[in-house]
Amino acid sequence: MRQKCKLVLSDGSSFEGDLIGAPLRASGELVFTTGMVGYSEAITDPSYFGQILCFTYPLIGNYGIPDLPHGLELPIPRGFESSRAHAAAVILTIDSPETFHWNSFQSLDNWLKGQGVPGVVGLDTRHLVHLIRSTPNLLGRIEPSHEEGYRDMGPLLTPKSPNAFFDPGMNTILSEVSTKERVRLGKGSTRVGIVDCGVKWNIIRRFLSFGCEVELLPWNTKLSDVDCDLWLLSNGPGDPTRTGDLTQQVEKLLLEDRPILGICLGHQILSLAAGASTRRMPYGHRSHNQPVYEVGTRRGYITSQNHGYVVEDASLPSDWEPWFRNVNDQTIEGIRHKTKPFRSVQFHPEASGGPRDTSWIFEQILAEVKK
Repeated sequence: MRQKCKLVLSDGSSFEGDLIGAPLRASGELVFTTGMVGYSEAITDPSYFGQILCFTYPLIGNYGIPDLPHGLELPIPRGFESSRAHAAAVILTIDSPETFHWNSFQSLDNWLKGQGVPGVVGLDTRHLVHLIRSTPNLLGRIEPSHEEGYRDMGPLLTPKSPNAFFDPGMNTILSEVSTKERVRLGKGSTRVGIVDCGVKWNIIRRFLSFGCEVELLPWNTKLSDVDCDLWLLSNGPGDPTRTGDLTQQVEKLLLEDRPILGICLGHQILSLAAGASTRRMPYGHRSHNQPVYEVGTRRGYITSQNHGYVVEDASLPSDWEPWFRNVNDQTIEGIRHKTKPFRSVQFHPEASGGPRDTSWIFEQILAEVKK
């Protein structure tokens, strides 16, 4: 029989359900995702570091979890976006104790236990979504009835007190999700330097599939020491203004002509380097079905998104222009330089798991390299 577990929110509300996963206390920003599939990809996505992930789809875990690799090996296995779980905790309406899939290695419950991730099952996730949408930047805390310690996510998440709430937007957290050393993967005539702010594995997969040589760079690498044909500023968690001197380093890259592609957090960092500003959104965009359109055309795309910050419209300098906009709220979903090969997107063109409508963006930026 499962033990009881509480979800306590920063607005003072509290809910009780059953524990799945590890019997550990955890805290983070409460966010929701509407994805029906891709739960193992979402939980291992470094962009969810320090966040309690609420799945709105009513049944999660029914196709199980594949065998988790121990590191970044070639070929990069599918089903995960990094080698460990990054979400602080998960919330489900119903989980599936039985799994049905040829590649299922274990149940979601057992996998979460092994990853040291707590979760709550049996809550009204629809109600939680209403709370998230009406309370900006809502924080939460998971409290098992018989807890055995705290969720281990490094020194940043070590609580100052048992009742503290961790806010990833108020901390510099890239060191917790970035590679610790430079890593080369694949072979090819085009060299891609990926500034790892918490890169999803499928971004690496995509470049390797085009025959590129990829060098994975720690987030605080001195970029002037890197030899590459294309810069990729990766996705990642947290506030883009809390990324050390990375914005200043990217400013120097803008004096060159080497193509640059930013994705998600990388889009925000490129925008800051260009002279724009960013703001925190009340609850962000996190789902597999966010509609965007390409500015100046009638082309629309369905995208996968996971971000809590957005570029301020009026702050974009005159030599830059919006590339994509969100259909729902008209926020900027991409920018590009008017004369140089610099561009970025707020959504995920690699889209694992999710729609692949915009995977052509990789082909477009690689064509810029060939020019």
